[in-house]
Amino acid sequence: MTAHTVGEVMTREVVQARRTTPFKEVVRLLDHHRISGLPVVDADDKVLGVLSGSDLVRAQAHRDGTVPPPAVTAGDVMSSPAVTVHPEQTVPDAARLMERRGIERLPVVDEEDRLIGIATRRDLLRVFLRADDDIRRQVTGEIVVDALELPSDAVLVSVRDGVVTLTGRVERHSQVPELLHAAWRLEGVVGVVDRLGFRTDDCAAPAPPARIGRL
Repeated sequence: MTAHTVGEVMTREVVQARRTTPFKEVVRLLDHHRISGLPVVDADDKVLGVLSGSDLVRAQAHRDGTVPPPAVTAGDVMSSPAVTVHPEQTVPDAARLMERRGIERLPVVDEEDRLIGIATRRDLLRVFLRADDDIRRQVTGEIVVDALELPSDAVLVSVRDGVVTLTGRVERHSQVPELLHAAWRLEGVVGVVDRLGFRTDDCAAPAPPARIGRL
């Protein structure tokens, strides 16, 4: 089954800062480019951390106003180490990482950990704009027919607003979770409704062997 990669949806022109970039310059970068965060890199373009508007606000909130603060730079307020991804990783995997870590952007790095792009929530969400008919054809063709080797009419696939409903009967009980899991992992799918039956229960526990008693 095909899946878009991070490299296909990432933004290649990345607004970035150095560790020594002054606080006010970072604010200007965010405001000018209308973004909410950016990566901080070293002289070799290796990612040191990520800086968001929340980091900047937090830094200001911690000032008590009694002592003039020293010059604040991006390196002082960035979140480090940065959570990064590689361009060959799939969009669903990147989205799960973003959700698990509670972050809004993922710097994309090459095999030498140099910055080559950035993937934001908006970039990753583009895959959910897929048409329902496109999802339906993929579930039927790539999962039902190709992966499970079932007739195309064995399972009725209907999709509405990204929610896939599967109705019909498969050959084996074990194919039900396989089908549900595969459909759920497709790009653009936001939910799966199970209305499946099966002909053979290959998940049932085998009967215990008969005991042969002695007279």
